[in-house]
Amino acid sequence: MANDPKKIRFAPNGALFVAPATEGLVVPTDLGTADTPPAGYKALGYVDEGGVTLTPAIETQPVNAWQSATAVLYNVTSASFSVKATLQETNEVTTELFWGAEWVEIMDNAEPAVGTGVFKLDLASTPELKEISLVVDWNQGAVRNRVVIPRSMISDRGAIQLSRTENGKFELTIEALDSAGKLGYVLTNDDIVDTTP
Repeated sequence: MANDPKKIRFAPNGALFVAPATEGLVVPTDLGTADTPPAGYKALGYVDEGGVTLTPAIETQPVNAWQSATAVLYNVTSASFSVKATLQETNEVTTELFWGAEWVEIMDNAEPAVGTGVFKLDLASTPELKEISLVVDWNQGAVRNRVVIPRSMISDRGAIQLSRTENGKFELTIEALDSAGKLGYVLTNDDIVDTTP
């Protein structure tokens, strides 16, 4: 097969979408349309210029045998799929994901109580980890790609740097959880698969 520079891919455009991983959620099975969240999902907005890092990983253990100085096979000891991104928009969805809690409006003492316009987010000493479903879209022109993770949890959060010259950012690492024997799946309309018989 000849080298083909037209097969070199970049990801100049993309988006992240998130939804609670509830029982009634229907995860997308198609590529959707650019910039439109799948049904039931919300967009996470701008990601910093480093983009999104997708890391599939498999850890193995060699199986050795008396008759060979080399391993005779490898056994899978663990598998994982992580997504890392630094979100740049400060909105309800990104802040609740980062802080791991929900905003609640503070009410005044009047009868009936009226919202004050001030919102509070409690940081629990024993946080409750919530399951989310994640969709990562990226494209180069008409070539579209999508990763769908039906079940996942946030495994790590970066520090927020408060600065006069740098915007606030929310660094998140999201780890896929088992979903009926799968971590997730990848969809594409790229012509990379040979369909000739």
